[in-house]
Amino acid sequence: MQDFKKLLVWQKSFDFVSAIYQHTAMYPSEEKYALISQTRRAVISISNNIAEGCGRFTQNDLVHFLQMSLGSANEVENCLLIANSLKYLSDENMNELNDRNTEIRKMMLSLIDKIRKGN
Repeated sequence: MQDFKKLLVWQKSFDFVSAIYQHTAMYPSEEKYALISQTRRAVISISNNIAEGCGRFTQNDLVHFLQMSLGSANEVENCLLIANSLKYLSDENMNELNDRNTEIRKMMLSLIDKIRKGN
């Protein structure tokens, strides 16, 4: 068990939530229960799963929850692509958010690899 707040990947994913909330607030109101909700739930799930994995007692459990976080990060990317294709999100904003998401995914993959090599 470890303190998830000390993990840089959790810190970045936690900060990413605010960025996603700011951008989705600009989507049309009819997307409130669709794309806005789905994107926000997915981005929250990234940091939530990291935190939950850190509360488990085995490294294998932590890896499992990091993999779930990766799935949520992929879901966020898909939501961003949809928003961009619908013109809710500019290419510039899409690229900036996707770059942050990619950085988080790379950090998770690196952490997973490190944990697996330690076992």
